[in-house]
Amino acid sequence: MSDASKAIVQGLYDRINAADFDVVEEVLSEDFIEHEEVPGLAPTRAGVRQMFEMFHASFKGATFEVDDVIADGDKVSVRGRLTGIHRAEFMGVPASGNAINVGLSDYFRVADGMVREHWGVMDTGALMQQLTGG
Repeated sequence: MSDASKAIVQGLYDRINAADFDVVEEVLSEDFIEHEEVPGLAPTRAGVRQMFEMFHASFKGATFEVDDVIADGDKVSVRGRLTGIHRAEFMGVPASGNAINVGLSDYFRVADGMVREHWGVMDTGALMQQLTGG
């Protein structure tokens, strides 16, 4: 199951990077729970889709780059980063044209071929510093 779960998660990233947001409804279960809450977005798969759409609208070439994937049982852990060019307002910060390269860690629970839960941490301090040049 670990290899299959890793493939599901990698496919999620691949399709998000290609701006194929339908993957959210296809891979995240209807009762999906998002534990990494983003202000203003519901902790559901609809909120996750909005988040990915927001990243792609705000960052030219928005890419979630996977550096490591580890699976154990029903859990998949990813160490990666978000890269892109800040081309539009993001969380109140006007477009800067700055490149971003922000570390992240994602943890998924996969069961019955679907992503059921997600926990994550993004280095938002580094993100804001890169956006503002501060």
